[in-house]
Amino acid sequence: MSAGRDVEDVVIAGAGPIGLACAISAKQHGADPLVVDAGSVVNSVVHYPVGMTFFTTPDLLEIGGHPLACAGQKPTREETLKYYRGVVRSEGLRVRTYTTLESAAREKDLLVCALRDRHESYRQPCRRLVLATGYYDHANLLGVPGEQLPHVSHRFDEAHRSFGLDVVVIGGKNSAIEAALELYRAGARVTLVYRRPEFKPTVKYWLKPDIENRIKAGEIAARLGAEVLAIDDRAVAIRDAHGREERLPADRVYALTGYHPDFDLFRRVGIAVDESTGRPQCDPETLETNVPGVHLAGSITAGRATSEIFIENGRFDGERIFGAGGGRNPRTGGA
Repeated sequence: MSAGRDVEDVVIAGAGPIGLACAISAKQHGADPLVVDAGSVVNSVVHYPVGMTFFTTPDLLEIGGHPLACAGQKPTREETLKYYRGVVRSEGLRVRTYTTLESAAREKDLLVCALRDRHESYRQPCRRLVLATGYYDHANLLGVPGEQLPHVSHRFDEAHRSFGLDVVVIGGKNSAIEAALELYRAGARVTLVYRRPEFKPTVKYWLKPDIENRIKAGEIAARLGAEVLAIDDRAVAIRDAHGREERLPADRVYALTGYHPDFDLFRRVGIAVDESTGRPQCDPETLETNVPGVHLAGSITAGRATSEIFIENGRFDGERIFGAGGGRNPRTGGA
C-alpha cells in the first residue's frame, strides 16, 4: 500500500444523495471535502428498477438548494440520476467513483483511510471522516444452497426481462410486492413466497389490495408462511407451516429480503455496534462515533432499522456534522 498523499480535511465515504448533501454542507462551512464511492455517483439509485417513479415528491429529494425538475408530479429514476449529476457539477464537488474505503484508523492527530480504486490501494490521511455508505450493497441473505446462482438476484431490475418465464419472488414487503405485480403485468408467471402468514400493515395502501386481489383471482400464486430451503437451476424448494415441501418452477428468482449496513466496515474502523439492533454508537447531535473524528450520516445510523431514515430526512445530516446545530435535530425539527 503506497503512502504520501496530501492530508484531506474531510473524506466522505458514499456519493449517494446523503453523502453529496454532507459534502455541500462541508463546503458551506469552509472545507473542501473529498467524496469516494465504491460505485458510481448515487449508486443505489442506479440499481433501482429501470423506469421507476419515486413515491417522494421532488422537493424532498433536493439537496443544497438545487431544484429538481421533473415532467410529472414525482421524479423518475432517470430524472433523479440526471439531477444528482448536475448537483455534483454545479457544486464542483471532488468525487472519486469506484474507490472503496476498506478501513480507517487513527494515527497520532490524523485519521488514515485505506482506499482502493481500480488500479491500486493507498493510504489517505484526513482530519475528519464521514461514513454515508447506506445499506443497498449488502443484502440480507437467505443462507440457503443455490442463493448465489446467476439467475438469482437480490435486486429487482426490469419486469420485461421475465416475459413468459416462471419467476419466484421471495419477500413480502413493499419492494417484493411491487416487483411481483410488475412481473405479472409484464407477462411472467409469478409465485410470491413470504415467511410470514400475512402481509404487514406497513405495506403501501395502494399495493396491499392490488396484491391481495391478484392472489385471490389466481393471477399471482402465493405461498405465505413458507420457508425457502434451497434454490437450484430449475426450482425453489420451500416448506410450508405444516411441514409440507414443494418445488416451485423458477427460471428467475428475486430474493427481495431487504438490506443492512456494512457492519464489517464499522468494526474495521473501530465503531462500536449494538449487536442486537445493529445501531452504531454515535452522538445524536453531532453524529460523531466513539472514534474521534469519525461521523455517520443517513440510514446507517439506524442499524438494521433501515426504514427509519431516507433521503428526505437524512439529507440534513451534514448540517449536524459540520454546522453549529444548536442542539436542533433537523430530522425531526426539534431538539
